[in-house]
Amino acid sequence: MSRLVILTLGQGNLDYGFPLITVQLREIGNPYGMKFTASLPAAPDIPKLYRNWQSLYSAFYQRLCLRSSTEADDNLEIAEAYITNISEFEMADLCQQMSNLINLWLNSKEFRKIDQQLRTQLQPSEEICFIIETDDNLLRRIPWHLWNFFEDYPHAEVALSASDYQKQRQLPKYTLSKRVKILAIFGNGEGINIEQDRTFLENLYPQADVKFLVEPDLGELNEQLWCQGWDIFFFAGHSCSREKGQLLINQTDTITLGQLKYALKQAINRGLCLAIFNSCDSLGLAQQLQDLQIPQVIVMREPVPDVVAQEFLRYFLTEFSRGQSLYTAVRSARERLQGLEIEYPCATWLPVICQNPAEPPIWQYQPLASRIRVARRYAIRSFKKGKRADIKYFFRTVLVTSIIVTLFLLGVRHLGMLENFELQAYDHLIQLRPLEKPDSRLLIVTIDEADIVYQNQKSMNLRWSLSDAALAKLLEKLEQYHAVAIGIDIYRDFSVDPNYPDLENRLQQDKNLFAVCKVPAPDDGAPDGIPPPPEVPQERLSFSDFVTDNDNIARRQLINLTPPLKSSCTSPYSFSYILARHYLTTQGFQAEINPQGYLQIGNTVFKSLKSQSGGYQDVDASGYQVLLNYRSLSSVEKIAPQISLRDILENQIKPETVKEIQNRIILIGVTAPSSSDVWKTPYTKTSKGEQQISGVFIQAQMVSHILSAVLNNRPLFWFWSEWIEALWVWGWSLVGGAIAWGCYKPLYLGLSISITSLLIFGICFGIFTQAGWIPMIPPVLALIITVIVLKLLPIQDLNNYKNFRYKLQGRSN
Repeated sequence: MSRLVILTLGQGNLDYGFPLITVQLREIGNPYGMKFTASLPAAPDIPKLYRNWQSLYSAFYQRLCLRSSTEADDNLEIAEAYITNISEFEMADLCQQMSNLINLWLNSKEFRKIDQQLRTQLQPSEEICFIIETDDNLLRRIPWHLWNFFEDYPHAEVALSASDYQKQRQLPKYTLSKRVKILAIFGNGEGINIEQDRTFLENLYPQADVKFLVEPDLGELNEQLWCQGWDIFFFAGHSCSREKGQLLINQTDTITLGQLKYALKQAINRGLCLAIFNSCDSLGLAQQLQDLQIPQVIVMREPVPDVVAQEFLRYFLTEFSRGQSLYTAVRSARERLQGLEIEYPCATWLPVICQNPAEPPIWQYQPLASRIRVARRYAIRSFKKGKRADIKYFFRTVLVTSIIVTLFLLGVRHLGMLENFELQAYDHLIQLRPLEKPDSRLLIVTIDEADIVYQNQKSMNLRWSLSDAALAKLLEKLEQYHAVAIGIDIYRDFSVDPNYPDLENRLQQDKNLFAVCKVPAPDDGAPDGIPPPPEVPQERLSFSDFVTDNDNIARRQLINLTPPLKSSCTSPYSFSYILARHYLTTQGFQAEINPQGYLQIGNTVFKSLKSQSGGYQDVDASGYQVLLNYRSLSSVEKIAPQISLRDILENQIKPETVKEIQNRIILIGVTAPSSSDVWKTPYTKTSKGEQQISGVFIQAQMVSHILSAVLNNRPLFWFWSEWIEALWVWGWSLVGGAIAWGCYKPLYLGLSISITSLLIFGICFGIFTQAGWIPMIPPVLALIITVIVLKLLPIQDLNNYKNFRYKLQGRSN
């Protein structure tokens, strides 16, 4: 049996007391019951204490927001200056004081009559809806659940109500054959993860039909409320309760519910029973909806951390979809948030129900099993015998098989067993892309075997691949090129020869000159790293390290890392990034970290690679990495014009050529086959007689990658979320089931599989040309495996179905 308690505070306030309060006690659905009167004394300490708690909680919330969003300066340095002067002990003490004050107030002798009457009439095993009726904003905010009464009655939950209310309509009777209709609005989600909320709602199928509107405009939202009958209105995103509750429905529009007044009234008249606002400080929204006489609203009293909002929704939907009442589900979900309170203080204080007492407060979903059984009976009664058999066989065989195959493949993929195949497919797609032009902003000075011999013939003292004499002369010759930046992609872990003081001065003072060092990397044969040139200042140093996959192919671009504490190479930025950033700075662009924690240069956002992105599964994504979008050329080496060291030193470059290649980024690197700075790329297997590429060419590709994205809007690689990839794979598994079902002859079956596989390839390649890397191997495998599994089913079942289909067509075997 469910009981309803309505505590009406009437006139008064906490500063002067409440001279007349009433309590109504009755059973749910029965308008008759008992009524008691009493009073409550003043409690002026509660408002003061609540404001102190609210101020401290606000500081905690701001600290959580700072910690969850990466703050950085223009140089990609991670901010660590969180608020540290907030005492968790003080928060706990305020919470205890609040609990003590509330219980002292409600245990006063003036109120004791009501407390005794309630405990006499109510049983701890009963489900109790306890409604606080008041228009006082502060009274609506205080945590009534701290009253000891709720400890003694584990099935009771508190709700809030306005003083004025009326019965708007009769709640619809929910039959077993009706599914709940939910309108889910996902507003401005900047800085929060609302995709989790979407996943939880999608899991309600087949109990509910959910319509998702992602960042809609006011007209679109208004149209949906007018045109369809909804049972639940759900909102996730940002909101606030300043003068009136406000919703941030998209990146630019903020609305009040008053702007949807007529549409909401229409929706309530047509059956809208519950509104859920999984957003910050939404009591103002509840007040506006209560003015429209909506039966129930679930809101958050104060700003709510993203994790708390997600977990509350998950717990609530889990209990609600199992058939628990609204009140029981909210209390269970709210109390389960206690496990988060070490990191998110007072999480259990936030969720609250707002109830219209004129409407029945208990409203339930039908359990999942009942809805499935009813849907099945409904389908059987609605179709003819042949149609019924067709649907039954499809759902029992094709649907179940496709789900099992999809889950199997997703599990295998998650374990990384398909990663090598997906990376090979990625390389193949890379090689098929249309050719592009070389980057006109770059120039590469190469040092090959002939250049090394040339230096020895000129009696230059070689250290590594470039002598001080050659470097000094080279930099002098390059002055006529008016380079925006010069990058020396050659290690120089030694001081300049004293015989070349001009070189030492140039390395120290030339702000357009950049050098490299190497971070310790045991896998690269350099466990101690390689120190930088002593003369080059720290701001013009960078690491030259690459990251490769298990097949030693460089597909990723490392932009930033944190060097080991004992590293002699302490630069956090890569060679390619520091050159590109310097060039873009001269063009008026600045690098920064946006509120989402991503590197942004101008309007271009470089989203960092995650451990599971595209075909990668649990890849080491440490540092700041992006997937390198190679410029598509007949050879990786043709990324930019090249000039040999000896041609420059011997003045073999024509003056007109010099003018053509001025004002560029110049990279100086070794291309001699004897060098250890060689790498594999996605083009390696198709290059003519070419197995590995010199590192300077890959550095040039990386510099071009950044410049082209910022200056030419050349797309950066993007990926689907995991749940979209799962739907993509499942969809092709269903297609495989349809093929197995419709094709009986091996020839037709093989042709159908081949054509469909080519279709998958075509779609993947078309999206890949727009820099989208979506799964290609998993859907092909899902298609083929589903066909094989269905064809291996017992022959009798297949024959029975074939005979059945022939009979439907007027033929019999």
